[in-house]
Amino acid sequence: MLATVHSAIVDGVDGVPVRVEVDVRDGLPAYSVVGMPDAACRESRDRVRAAFGNSGLRWPQRRITVNLAPVHIRKQGAGLDLAIAVAVLVADKQIPSAAIADLGMAGELGLDGSVRPVPGMIIIATACRGREFLAPAGNRAEVARVRPGEIRIVVSLGQLVRALVEDGTVPARAEVEEGDNPARPLLEFADVRGQAIARYAVEVAAAGGHHLLLIGPPGAGKTMLASRLCSLLPDLDAQDALVATRIHSAAGLPLPPGGLVQAPPFRAPHHSASTAALIGGGGVSLRPGEISLAHGGVY
Repeated sequence: MLATVHSAIVDGVDGVPVRVEVDVRDGLPAYSVVGMPDAACRESRDRVRAAFGNSGLRWPQRRITVNLAPVHIRKQGAGLDLAIAVAVLVADKQIPSAAIADLGMAGELGLDGSVRPVPGMIIIATACRGREFLAPAGNRAEVARVRPGEIRIVVSLGQLVRALVEDGTVPARAEVEEGDNPARPLLEFADVRGQAIARYAVEVAAAGGHHLLLIGPPGAGKTMLASRLCSLLPDLDAQDALVATRIHSAAGLPLPPGGLVQAPPFRAPHHSASTAALIGGGGVSLRPGEISLAHGGVY
């Protein structure tokens, strides 16, 4: 039987929808993944099979073929584990296909069946718009803000199967709670003593949004002043906060407790940083650079 589950992957700071197609048919037991998977994606075989066993689910002793479409785009990471596992369950008739017809999902599977967070989840969830989305509990804060009322939280594979088979419904929605994003901790500009002229220049630059060049010997306080410039800037507006959150999530950086980057970021790359580190890149796996990570803040 053939089953299809909808998911997505991160490509730079954009999301690409992915159809996870699984065919389970009679034959010698085997498992193969096609559609340009990387090593982590191919290793899903061992994670998914162990998660089945430790969740009390039956692993089909048949020939299993997993296709990740579109096939011309390279699939990276373990974010498709959950979709692959659910597709295997549907193809093996352990879950009714109607239960997942209007769902999108992503998440890494632990060997114990737990669903773990993955980088770039806010981008993945956005790419699956039009469907209710199943996300790991560790990504709750960020995805609940970008798609309020459309996100459902999955803790483990066993919990999801019980919800779909026994209860006939998907897990509870993730809601954004007031106070989810606490006040930002910042280095205070008021802590600076002396440097009256430099402080005035920084204040003018912050007020007018001007570029600023600080020159001086080591230890004069250039980095100290620059790092405190963010405390003079207002929080990012809704659009810039969403863009900054997407960039930080795609880079795999930790997000604030509320899941949204609202404080202007501060980035201070080393003078020996490579071109790729500054502007982004990285060959097959595109990663935002320091310039992108400073979006809306101070570079």
